Amino acid sequence: MPEPTKSILFDDGKGLLSPLNDLRPTYAIRTGAMTISERLTLAFDLQPVGVVVPHNMVELTSELTNLPVNEPPEASDEEILLINARCALPVRAIGEITLGQVLIEEDTQDMIAVRLTQSGVRDLLTGNQPEMTPIVVPGKHLLARPWDWRHFRDASLEFDLQVIAQNMVKVEAEPIGVTLIGTEGIAISREAIVMPGVILNALAGPIVIEENATIRPGAIITGPAYIGPGTTVLEQANIKPNTAVGPVCKVAGEVGGSVFQGYANKGHAGHLGDSWVGEWANLGADTTNSNLLNTYGEVAARPIPGGSMEKTGEIFLGVTMGDHTKTAIGTRIMTGAIVGTGTMFAASTALSGTTEPFSWHTDAGVKHYRLGKFVEVSMTAMGRRGIKQSQAYSRRLTILHETVTGQEAFSWPGKDVSHLASKE
Repeated sequence: MPEPTKSILFDDGKGLLSPLNDLRPTYAIRTGAMTISERLTLAFDLQPVGVVVPHNMVELTSELTNLPVNEPPEASDEEILLINARCALPVRAIGEITLGQVLIEEDTQDMIAVRLTQSGVRDLLTGNQPEMTPIVVPGKHLLARPWDWRHFRDASLEFDLQVIAQNMVKVEAEPIGVTLIGTEGIAISREAIVMPGVILNALAGPIVIEENATIRPGAIITGPAYIGPGTTVLEQANIKPNTAVGPVCKVAGEVGGSVFQGYANKGHAGHLGDSWVGEWANLGADTTNSNLLNTYGEVAARPIPGGSMEKTGEIFLGVTMGDHTKTAIGTRIMTGAIVGTGTMFAASTALSGTTEPFSWHTDAGVKHYRLGKFVEVSMTAMGRRGIKQSQAYSRRLTILHETVTGQEAFSWPGKDVSHLASKE
């Protein structure tokens, strides 16, 4: 049996991915049932030996991983495979490149992956240029915009469900009172609870229900679909194909083609289609989004607030919601909207376009969410799930908030204030 491949995932800092990676390294973005790093590690049998992230993410990343962060390896002839953290899917060519070969995405000329000796990796990470032979790969392989999760969703989920189900017991007999359609594609953890009155339909794709998940009476789940550990699908919920709900979420109403990073609540009626929902988001009752234009045309969106409109390449595209976002009851969300991290939307008008992070929307207008109050609320939300907000996380929130307001809120020894200089 071959040895695992030593690897480093590197974030080159390119693209405009906020809010997806505001509060996590890019490799931790969930684009299906798995995060990018989980998928790549399994696909290529990787042995991660380090990660590389932008400077402003080092403290938070160091808290999230035991791996060395931004530390060049010792010089040696041992080989390491470097893979771009924006590479959402396991490109076959990654597993085929030999020493010195580098894969380049054709349209952007960005590096997808390279295989080097540890000495070569050390040179690359310290600003020197080792000898490399480029191999140009056609097609889109790297996340570049906040809506790109949608481009990779279906293939990501297909790969993930197949891999996850291999290690789970397939359902052979219907649980009491549960209707199974296409039992061969259904895998339910022994620690999950599926209550009477539930319908699981796997004719169009597999369904995976992880440990400690609860599916309450009357819920309908149509595959392909993934319900993560500790997540609750509430009564009468209609979970439609190509949905992946990460850990410890509550989901109700009509949900289709959507990815939940984890620890988010959509606990009431309302439609959510072709959307990405960050951690600690909470959708008020009857919050409903549009995922298709009345013209059936390609959706255009702004990658950053106030930026130019860009074509997304998608016909079906809902909302991309950052972490700690909240909507009031009855909120309407327009096609292709992007909701910045920490946004609170309670206006009677529809939510459209791209909102600034930490913006507070009411019928009286838009203002900045006060940092002190925001941190207090976020700590309460996280505490309800048994998660304590760390110092690194709080500092990252502070940096993000200061970047928006241009004003320093808190100081600490060694703090990098370059984000404030850019506002002057």
